[in-house]
Amino acid sequence: MVDLNAEMSELWASLGAPAAGRARVIQIVAARRGEGTSTVARELAWFAAKRAGRSVWLVDLDLHGATQHLAFSQDPDRFGSLGEPAAASPDGSIFFTVQPQARMPDGQPWPDARYLSAHRVGQVRLWVTRFRREALRGRQTVHVMPTGDYWNALRKYADLVIVDCPSPERSQSAMTIAPFMDQTLMVVAADEPDVRAPAGLRDAIAAAGGNVSGLFFNRVTVEQPGFLRALLP
Repeated sequence: MVDLNAEMSELWASLGAPAAGRARVIQIVAARRGEGTSTVARELAWFAAKRAGRSVWLVDLDLHGATQHLAFSQDPDRFGSLGEPAAASPDGSIFFTVQPQARMPDGQPWPDARYLSAHRVGQVRLWVTRFRREALRGRQTVHVMPTGDYWNALRKYADLVIVDCPSPERSQSAMTIAPFMDQTLMVVAADEPDVRAPAGLRDAIAAAGGNVSGLFFNRVTVEQPGFLRALLP
């Protein structure tokens, strides 16, 4: 088990805890796969819910792997049991589209929001999403969309929304949703000597209208090593 309580406490403080009544949406992403993005997103969500007492939604953009749901379900001794699936959209809005559309028995289109479920984690105010990949039929594919409706809807029901986003080599979702995030946190392996990929991701997110507000150096520290400080203003 990875224990990042100390690091999450520092990260929470460095990001600036959301003020009461003001929800915040934070995207977490790395330039390369394997940097530990999902671990950081999960630990920050757990810290914010359990230690800081906030209501938190952890939205997993790994729509085919559902890694966050799996991680919570495999460690009930630490997190508690997952609740039954519930609607993950408070108003029917969603951040993706499934094409071609399926039809319900009455001929109406199957709503995209029904492909995403939410599960409460243990007894804290934390919900994790899971894309219902098993509901896809035939040649249906899912595409993340450039819309802020879903994120704005969640702001009314949570203090903090954390979005675990795949790296750019797997998906362009980080750039697609960047304009609708309050903050983007980039995860970098602490022993990574090559800054070109993180710098390229920073520039791509900025070009898309996003705000890279911090770096998390995984496995060692949340403080920026000197050779990487130039990545941020």
